[in-house]
Formats: sequence, C-alpha cells, structure tokens
Amino acid sequence: MARRNAEEFEDVDPQLVYVARKLRHARRVELLLTDAGIDYAVETDVISTGFLFPVQRMGAFFYVARVDHDRARATLEREGFALVVAGEPEPD
Repeated sequence: MARRNAEEFEDVDPQLVYVARKLRHARRVELLLTDAGIDYAVETDVISTGFLFPVQRMGAFFYVARVDHDRARATLEREGFALVVAGEPEPD
C-alpha cells in the first residue's frame, strides 16, 4: 500500500484527508499513510491564505478512497495532523 496516481482514484470516490502547506508535513503524512497500509494520492494546487494581505502558495492535497477515510483521519489525528482548512495553523 502506498502512493497512487490520481487517475487510479477516479473510480473509488476519493476523499480529502489532509492539506499540507509545508514539505516536511507532506513527507510525514506520506510516511504515516504508507506505514498504516493506506493507499493515497497527492495532488499539488494553489492555497490562498490571508484576508487583508492574501498570499498564494503551493500545497499538497492528500486523498484516500472513501472506504479508508475514517482510518486515515484517525491515523493522522493521532499524530497531530487534523484536516487543515485555509487560514488555520498547521501542526509544528
């Protein structure tokens, strides 16, 4: 079980489980999901943060199959990786 291409997830109803704004967080999430035996896909996209002074940066969006969503969320939350919404702080 490991990282898959996004195209491989098209027929399994992919669910967003985490958005990493830092490379070290993305790498840690990859390791946690791999160690848990959960297949996942990662796509990069622009994240906009800030209201008065908007900033755009790249983020890593992690997706898992719907059947693995709850297990993936629990795995990540145990390590302090809650689903990050734009404007909220990430774990250290």
